[in-house]
Amino acid sequence: MSDSLLAKKYVDGIYIPAGLIVLGTAILKREFLHYAVLVAIALGAIKFIRTQPQKVLKPDAFQEFELKEKTIISHNVAIYRFGLPSPTDILGLPIGQHISIGAHLPQPDGTNKEIVRSYTPVSGDHQPGYFDLLIKSYPTGNISKHMAGLVVGQTIRVKGPKGAFVYTPNMVRHFGMIAGGTGITPMLQVIRAIVRGRKAGDTTQVDLIFANVTKEDILLKEDLDSLTKEDKGIRVHYVLDKPPAGWQGGVGYVTDDMITKWLPKPADDVKILLCGPPPMVSGLKKTAEALGFKKARPVSKLEDQVFAF
Repeated sequence: MSDSLLAKKYVDGIYIPAGLIVLGTAILKREFLHYAVLVAIALGAIKFIRTQPQKVLKPDAFQEFELKEKTIISHNVAIYRFGLPSPTDILGLPIGQHISIGAHLPQPDGTNKEIVRSYTPVSGDHQPGYFDLLIKSYPTGNISKHMAGLVVGQTIRVKGPKGAFVYTPNMVRHFGMIAGGTGITPMLQVIRAIVRGRKAGDTTQVDLIFANVTKEDILLKEDLDSLTKEDKGIRVHYVLDKPPAGWQGGVGYVTDDMITKWLPKPADDVKILLCGPPPMVSGLKKTAEALGFKKARPVSKLEDQVFAF
């Protein structure tokens, strides 16, 4: 439970009202005191249950969520904040899983077709009342283009959780992560969970290779740099295809030399996580196998040493 039982909301909303019921009965009708205690306990329990976070997601049914804020990051990237039904509600998304967004979109032949795409929020269940999506829109994109056209007050249809990966503390000794572009979102979700879990004993080490075309394309760089400063167990290695003058990071595509230099060596307590454009992920699966990691399956399972989101 995230809140102490002595939190102000419990004192003001449960303990004081319950105490007043018992005290008032003791003064006015002492013979009914035991009934008053039972009533106070029952009402307090109901109030307590109602104040607990409720998980909103449904895996088999789309629900609508309203866009509350839209923060422009660049000409084609924005963070979209969607409200949950109650300020205490949580999405109910396990770390490492994603949601599906569905929309009926017009097609070139004049018909409407339901398009569904998967996204990983950059927020988490430790932030009740809303969820945030970082989305890069493409001219030929379906859902991403649709999202770019949303204005505050409009809704999207969401269902979930989806995905084969669920993070648990210390599931491995060391993660090697490789992300391309918006593929950073599931990696960031896992990294933030690791950092939050340090006080509870999560010792997981992380080395992330984050590949982009230009320096301007590096999404959430401030967040990543802040996490590496805060936590010495998290290291980020940037790679650019078109680096600026004086660039100190990696250059070109992610190579076997970069993986050997920056990521952990193959071991039973090591896992490689991949997320990015399909050609990139396909190539990296082959590279990882050549470096001694177990062969990745076409569709990843949680137990796989090389897991692609």
